[in-house]
Amino acid sequence: MPKDVNLIQQLKHHFGFDNFKGDQEAIIRNVLAGNDTFVLMPTGGGKSLCYQLPSLIMEGTAIVISPLIALMKNQVDVINGMSEEEGVAHYLNSSLNKAAIDQVKADITEGKTKLLYVAPESLNKEDNVEFLKTVKISFYAIDEAHCISEWGHDFRPEYRNIRPTIQKIGTAPVIALTATATDKVRTDIKKNLGIMDAKEFKSSFNRPNLYYEVRPKTNEINKMIIRFIKQNAGKSGIVYCLSRKKVEELAADLCANDIKAAAYHAGLESAKRSETQDDFLMEKIDIIVATIAFGMGIDKPDVRFVIHYDIPKSLEGYYQETGRAGRDGGEGKCIAFYSYKDLQKLEKFMEGKPVAEQDIGRQLLKETAAYAESSICRRKMLLHYFGEEYNHENCGNCDNCLHPKKKVEGKDQLIIVLNAILAVKENFRAEYIIDFVKGIATEDILSHKHDQLEEFGSGEDENEKLWNPVIRQALIDGLLRKDVENYGLLKLTSAGKRFLKSPTSFLIVEDTEFKDDYDEEVGEGGGALDQELYMMLKDLRKKMSRKLNVPPYVIFQDPSLEQMATMYPITQQELLNIQGVGAGKAKRYGQEFCDLIRRHCEENEIERPEELRVRTVAKKSILKVKIIQGIDRKIDLEEVARSQGLDFDELLSEIEAIVYSGTRLNIDYYIDDVMDEDHVDDIYEYFQESDTDDLEAAMEELGEDYSEEDIRLVRVKFMSEMAN
Repeated sequence: MPKDVNLIQQLKHHFGFDNFKGDQEAIIRNVLAGNDTFVLMPTGGGKSLCYQLPSLIMEGTAIVISPLIALMKNQVDVINGMSEEEGVAHYLNSSLNKAAIDQVKADITEGKTKLLYVAPESLNKEDNVEFLKTVKISFYAIDEAHCISEWGHDFRPEYRNIRPTIQKIGTAPVIALTATATDKVRTDIKKNLGIMDAKEFKSSFNRPNLYYEVRPKTNEINKMIIRFIKQNAGKSGIVYCLSRKKVEELAADLCANDIKAAAYHAGLESAKRSETQDDFLMEKIDIIVATIAFGMGIDKPDVRFVIHYDIPKSLEGYYQETGRAGRDGGEGKCIAFYSYKDLQKLEKFMEGKPVAEQDIGRQLLKETAAYAESSICRRKMLLHYFGEEYNHENCGNCDNCLHPKKKVEGKDQLIIVLNAILAVKENFRAEYIIDFVKGIATEDILSHKHDQLEEFGSGEDENEKLWNPVIRQALIDGLLRKDVENYGLLKLTSAGKRFLKSPTSFLIVEDTEFKDDYDEEVGEGGGALDQELYMMLKDLRKKMSRKLNVPPYVIFQDPSLEQMATMYPITQQELLNIQGVGAGKAKRYGQEFCDLIRRHCEENEIERPEELRVRTVAKKSILKVKIIQGIDRKIDLEEVARSQGLDFDELLSEIEAIVYSGTRLNIDYYIDDVMDEDHVDDIYEYFQESDTDDLEAAMEELGEDYSEEDIRLVRVKFMSEMAN
């Protein structure tokens, strides 16, 4: 290839761009010169062009190894769409049938195909290896190269076989590309691919337009997310969750709150995933709720926010996922919810894995926890993690910089830490050093006999909240470093040694304290009960019951009134969010209650919750529909119970819940079959005259001749006819 090739002309001809971005031109020239190349370029920086353009210029076919089938198809379509000829780009993966594979191979053999995308599994297949031996390979491009490293956030064992397979097919220059890689991962990638001498191109990781914030995860998290999305109505966003179950639940809750959202995870049918992806790109939906299976290669420039429902397993994963926001340089808000319990849960998931893998996983989690808990500029911490210095004190676009904490002097604590690290021969991690200076005789410390050292317990009288921030700040300021090969061991730098000889002021900020009040099992919380309003609602209920000649509990039960006096619903729509209130009750009785609550709020200048209560999708809604349908078709109730896997008592409870929330059910056909007519009349009459629907009170009053089941059945009949 002539060295004086006019790259700008080629760029304009093939891609329609007038200029390269960042290092693109230098990278392409290095590939054209036949050199191994390592590219570290953040999401949205234009990595794909670095191998696409040289493949179109060079002789032969470039092999692009990529982990995602959806991404391959997307990129192949783009290249073929720009090209004048057919078959310039192809992919080989498990989604193709034999005829399609034969067509791909024919196009390659005829020299039409300049770019062949393969998954690592397909590359390693014997018949593909044999075929590719016959092809002139211009170069190999390994996309998402961090998948090679166990220290990367998306390790895939099959990536480890790439180099041996290249040796079998035939050597050619290699270009490895990744959007996120620490020093450790970078070394791993180059070593594994056998390209230790590759020229490195490293772009800045700083994305000034992205706003970073960490919020405590509480039981109100769904409500907070819905409120945030509604405040950013019409904007595109991604919400990442770690589990498929949570993805589906949250997506359903968003839809129930009139937000155009869809779920995306690897358990969905491939066609469904493609459809959801297309709907997001075409703006038919605004929000994708996804596991990390979503996003690689999604080229949507105007994602305006990325929310992490769960804190990610590593900072690399976090950085890559947040990098999908604001790729057009516009606004990009990155909100992560953090709870220490989530970290403990992630650690638990690691049990049973090989010890080395567990160790790596725990170290990555510690980095994530440090990022979440620290009060240091988030941008500074992220860039430091990727080996990049950020020299500004305040980035002006993260929660810690917009709401800075007061700095405190940490000089004495730093001296204690540095001396402790030297005392234990620079051979231990941060948590060991902290236990050591606090004088905690752990099993580990005792086994090394470090409790006998003079420095042991040298910081026991100091504020223990300062140790983590002191170590983090010392790392960021270059006084300490973490050993890359033995991940996490703390070593003094020459600047650290100079500091010990002549200490100067060392200002730090204390970590943010995250109180763990998040419990997944707990439902939506409410505010405090307004006692005055509660009594007024009870009076109104009594007045209505006299007027309508029905017992008060038939209108609304006490728990419903308590919730009204806490949540202040003022429309029938809002009333539907109150427990035990269905559409029938809201319509029949609701208006007077809403009017009373509105007047009370106005007269007392009560600020209602901005969003009454997040509407959640009841998990039992399908069961409810099945029961109603069964009763409508007059199916024997015991048969209904059997078909739904319930015992009769459970079915009765479900029927009671349906009727109490305002839906009319006619179970006369069943009662007539199983009960004596006089008994039915006696029980019915009791409930007409009683001022309570309490079951125990009814059983006591009616006596032993009436079974609990009979009383419950007639109570359902009574509530359905009187209340609904």
